[in-house]
Amino acid sequence: MKVIRHSENLFRLVRIMPINCFLVRESDGLTLVDANIPGRAPQILAAAKTLQMPIRRILLTHAHGDHVGSLDALREQLPDAEILIGARESRLLAQDFTLDPAEPKSKLKGQFPVVKTQPTRLLNPGDRVGSLQAIASPGHTPGHMSFYDTRDGALLTGDSFQSAGGVAVAGVMKLLFPLPAMFTWDRSLSLQSAKKMRELKPTCLAPGHGPIVASPLASMDDAIADAERGAK
Repeated sequence: MKVIRHSENLFRLVRIMPINCFLVRESDGLTLVDANIPGRAPQILAAAKTLQMPIRRILLTHAHGDHVGSLDALREQLPDAEILIGARESRLLAQDFTLDPAEPKSKLKGQFPVVKTQPTRLLNPGDRVGSLQAIASPGHTPGHMSFYDTRDGALLTGDSFQSAGGVAVAGVMKLLFPLPAMFTWDRSLSLQSAKKMRELKPTCLAPGHGPIVASPLASMDDAIADAERGAK
């Protein structure tokens, strides 16, 4: 995998297809955000080795297969690493696809593969994982979470935003890379989450698909406006 350094603390890992995971530098080692597709574990571990720091935590934005695909293989090589996911999303990881009474009854979309690895910690909105603050961002999935780096304002958005094919809110189709839109559960909630993340005024947008977007506020505004037009 190619390791692309964005800042002192944030590194994007990607191959040919725009499917990202990220390494976030902390004082005690690295937090891996998302576990990519199956077969990527050796390359993720090699990328961490180039940074000469151990992976201490695996932090999941949501339970789709392109974000948890290498989780079991990584767990075998990192038996002491923390495994973290949002409390609501953990039900999808455990193959419980029931919806809460207050949740939209939109159909869940995308692949939720069976994984053996169990979370060691479940997150609620506002919880901290090192320097990263958990931000509830439902829409793409019911329990989707994004993570805001309190040191420098970087926002790791999972699939609540994409930049592959152009910056877009989850659920808005980008013909050059349509998969996040195709697999979004509820577009209305996705738009609400996007607006909430815009209020954080992030310094960069680090999505699950596509390059990191520096100084992203104007792009976020355009993407939100586009999603609003589509909702009418």
